[in-house]
Amino acid sequence: MLDVASYEQTTSRGVAPSTQYRTHFCGDLRKSHLSETVKLAGWIHRKRDHGGLIFIDLRDHTGIAQIVFEPHNQTLFQEVEHLRVESVICIEGTVIERAPEAVNANLPTGEIEVVVKSLTVESAAEPMPFPIADETPTSEELRLKYRFLDLRREKLHSNIIYRSKVIAEIRRYLSELGFLEIQTPILTNSSPEGARDYLVPSRLHPGKFYALPQAPQQFKQLLMVSGFDKYFQIAPCFRDEDARADRSPGEFYQLDMEMSFITQDDLFKVLEGLFDALTAKLSHKRIMQLPFPRIKYLDAMNRYGSDKPDLRNPLVIEDVTEIFKQSSFKVFAANTDKGKCIKAMKLSGRANEPRLFYDKAEEFAKKELGLPGLAYIRYKDGGEVQSPIYKFLSDSEKEALMNALNVETGDVVFFAAGAWEKTCKAMGAIRNYFAPLFNLDKDLLAYCWIVDFPMFEYNEEEKKIDFSHNPFSMPQGGMEALLTKNPIDIYAYQYDIVCNGIELSSGAIRNHKPEVMYKAFEIAGYTKEDVDKKFGHMIRAFQHGAPPHGGIAPGIDRIVMLYADESNIREVIAFPMNQKAQDLMTGAPSEVTPKQLRELHIKLDLPEKKHGG
Repeated sequence: MLDVASYEQTTSRGVAPSTQYRTHFCGDLRKSHLSETVKLAGWIHRKRDHGGLIFIDLRDHTGIAQIVFEPHNQTLFQEVEHLRVESVICIEGTVIERAPEAVNANLPTGEIEVVVKSLTVESAAEPMPFPIADETPTSEELRLKYRFLDLRREKLHSNIIYRSKVIAEIRRYLSELGFLEIQTPILTNSSPEGARDYLVPSRLHPGKFYALPQAPQQFKQLLMVSGFDKYFQIAPCFRDEDARADRSPGEFYQLDMEMSFITQDDLFKVLEGLFDALTAKLSHKRIMQLPFPRIKYLDAMNRYGSDKPDLRNPLVIEDVTEIFKQSSFKVFAANTDKGKCIKAMKLSGRANEPRLFYDKAEEFAKKELGLPGLAYIRYKDGGEVQSPIYKFLSDSEKEALMNALNVETGDVVFFAAGAWEKTCKAMGAIRNYFAPLFNLDKDLLAYCWIVDFPMFEYNEEEKKIDFSHNPFSMPQGGMEALLTKNPIDIYAYQYDIVCNGIELSSGAIRNHKPEVMYKAFEIAGYTKEDVDKKFGHMIRAFQHGAPPHGGIAPGIDRIVMLYADESNIREVIAFPMNQKAQDLMTGAPSEVTPKQLRELHIKLDLPEKKHGG
């Protein structure tokens, strides 16, 4: 559980409490307050009736204080007897020292309690749909429907407080570096690129629509053209896409950044400094390596089977294609042609695992990855070798394989063969499958940069060249590369920042030269007219003096999820939607009235409802 108090010695209380309701916060009371008369206000966290006494744990946003109702005040005693947990009350009483046997060492206020003299019930609570004081497992559907109650629970409440601190530290750090926080439009123009837009009909312009921004990409570039040197924004972004554990459907927040007159290296230094500061000030975690390692895209795919590798995992993938070029083992030999490969991964010291270990790995490969099987060689103790493929290999191939992988007794080697990208990804998934064997350190932040993404790729279905990543990135080598190189061999100044196998963001040094942009789009099959029609405002801006510029936009939700040790992004968002992009608390999305539709000149064409039977 995330303990916010561990990040700051004391919580900043800000404005002093209103004396009408409270003179102190619950979590602030200590032995230094003994004999003082205090007012407290909050929610009934727990209630215990010990016959002659009623004890209540009173909770506000700072913590819990124990308050005591004594039986001699029958009016108060009877009133509090019938109150349910989570009712809101204000009390006045005297701070006393707890008996030694009643001290709660787990509570900052555990040495004192407050004997109540007066009580005001501000809001009596109905029965709770699920417990608040205890982290009892509750269905996510119920939690989201009653999110205002779920947010009272300690773990989620702490996560949201922590999120606020992360954003505040980001703002402080970037502001001190001279970044300006500038807000960009929410109602903007629809773009055919990327994910589906959320569209907003215009009442004043019938038949036309705004779009909610998938990202402030074009606006932040235009800010650079406008002469603002460094920009950032905690930007809301909207994409009509499916949910995942690390992606919130509908809307999310990102740290949107852009800088003028920079190189890729300059941006890396700013981001590394930011994450170093976040880690040092708001976390007990530690960064594995500073500066962050830089891994070329092709190397990441070849070595880790992913462009978002978890570097805490010690397993690496090796290419053994050359060993089997002339092999009589047809399954391998058939995958040594151009565009195909044979990959191997050594798992040290696991050759003597029971058969079930290998059966489960093979079942994963078949069911989850669609592989026909999972070939392996077990170099068991005593020189015994067990493998379904070993007998098909020549002595020279066996020796070359052991030398290439530094195989020792007790090791096991897994194989996959086929088309390069598919094989790399399959081995990457198997690498992740075995990751739990290494008890990866959750307090270690293995940041890295993935660099040198290909600018273009070949679309087999349409038999044409496509952009492989971001079409507005600057190609490495500029116009000369576009004119003289095979497009497939051109790299872009594009980069991803990855941590513990989670992609936090993509970014790029932008293409700010119109002539280079036209040529890049021409290679991908777009005419000058196509570019002018879709991106004319960007071209016009760049034709009036555009500085070299670049940026990135790490996801706020993912950053907080990573630092808070949460595997589900909804655990760090105050009011998230469910996986079907529904807000179960407010009922969104919902139907609107015929009058509203008429004002927008919209008629519904709904799909027919399917009938059962």
